[in-house]
Amino acid sequence: MKITNTYSLLSFAITGLLLVGCKAGGNDQGLEYAPQMYHSVAYEPLTQITDESQGAWLSTREDGKGEYYNSNTNNPNNMNMREPVANTVPRNKNGYLPYRLKTSELELAGQTVRNPFEPTDQVLAEGEQLFLNYCSTCHGKGGEGDGKAGMKIGGVANLTGGAYLGLPEGHIFHVITKGKGRMGAHGSQILPEDRWKIVSYVKQKIQGGQGAQTPVVAEAEVSTEETPAN
Repeated sequence: MKITNTYSLLSFAITGLLLVGCKAGGNDQGLEYAPQMYHSVAYEPLTQITDESQGAWLSTREDGKGEYYNSNTNNPNNMNMREPVANTVPRNKNGYLPYRLKTSELELAGQTVRNPFEPTDQVLAEGEQLFLNYCSTCHGKGGEGDGKAGMKIGGVANLTGGAYLGLPEGHIFHVITKGKGRMGAHGSQILPEDRWKIVSYVKQKIQGGQGAQTPVVAEAEVSTEETPAN
């Protein structure tokens, strides 16, 4: 009987210790029963951790290496990523070349970047909706710079007159992408194709076709993606 009671007390004690050990809170995350589920090995594309003992204190890897060792020894230049095939250029999912022009290269954009879309009824209709969604808050529904936000901050371009009528389409695309003056960059918010549709709408409907260019689809000119694919 005493032995049974002793075993019972030991069982309660062990259970209590386990519960206390598993308790998490604040900076104490408790015990980790599957540490690799919490500490996955990240493969950085441009760097490597080449020391096989890095993270050995935590490691449960079957190959015996440290938890943080993540080198792909088959790839050169101490990189985990594979080098692209020689003489190739990364493109976006639509096959366009990356848009590499900098914010300061506005004049170059106006001369070289061309709209790949014909101003069809569908393109203009989609461009109008996109303009209302993204641009009218500042520029107003008619592009006169009288949107509610535009009236508040001031200095918003009136797209219906003056020098704005003669702006090349590439110029407008670049400003939407990179921003200019009080206008912030919208490249991360609006898809490249949608930016071109906005450009088409502005040129054809708001500006009456003044300064519009003939669409040219050439891979050296259709540059509609901001971030090169590495």
